[in-house]
Amino acid sequence: MFGSGSVAILRGAGGLVRSNDQRDAFLGALRTIAPGNGLAVLEETDSGVKDPPSKTIAEAIRAVGGDVRPFVAPRQDALAAWIEARARERQIAVGPGAARELATRVGGFVREGDVERQQQGRLAVMELEKLSLRHVGPGPITVGDIQDLVAEAVPGSVWAFVDAVGQRRRGRALELLERLIEDKPAPVLLAVLHRRLRELIEVQDRLERGESPGSLVRSMRLQPFRAETLAGQAMAWTGPELDAALDGLVELDAQVKGVGGRASTEARDRLAFDLWITDRVATS
Repeated sequence: MFGSGSVAILRGAGGLVRSNDQRDAFLGALRTIAPGNGLAVLEETDSGVKDPPSKTIAEAIRAVGGDVRPFVAPRQDALAAWIEARARERQIAVGPGAARELATRVGGFVREGDVERQQQGRLAVMELEKLSLRHVGPGPITVGDIQDLVAEAVPGSVWAFVDAVGQRRRGRALELLERLIEDKPAPVLLAVLHRRLRELIEVQDRLERGESPGSLVRSMRLQPFRAETLAGQAMAWTGPELDAALDGLVELDAQVKGVGGRASTEARDRLAFDLWITDRVATS
């Protein structure tokens, strides 16, 4: 704003090269960028994609002396190394295990694919810079500093939650529920729980009639990993236990929706979920 040039950021440039006229106009504009000015073209791709989404745009940028670079969002174990690299760029000293602790605090080790990861890197860098300002003493940032100064921002996973319910892991299910219930409407959680219980009832019935876990891939049109997962979870229940859990879920649904004059508040709904997990999900 106050310098001699300008920088423009363009997203979704792929739509500008679909027709010949638009492509020629856009590629021509690249050649008219005056020295001292800049244009950044951002395109998001799925994980694991190595090539730019638009070969035409990438070649045009290279032709006018620009760079085409991938910026890979770090996941799981890679986030700790990524944080260490950002710390070195900013000349921030971090001690052993500190980067891993920070990665854990921002949810870097949540492996399910349904969690929101878009802001994890940004959040980690913000916390790193705050730690460098608030850290007392000449030494590096330690694990203890992060535990004292960085609040947990671990995202919840609906997939992990219903898997914990299917596996009858009461403590894990309650932990994940605590993260989810603030952001996910209760009817959404009820819907995914209902679907999982119905799946487990069907899988258990098929297994008792002689089907193998592998045959579920064909008979229920499941992916092999999902068939194996559901079969393993179904074996952790008896038929009456699944029926009781489904009946309890109907009562929980009525509580959340205020059926029959029931008083529904956020605190009551949370307590009702907790009681359902404790009474119906936990192993006896």
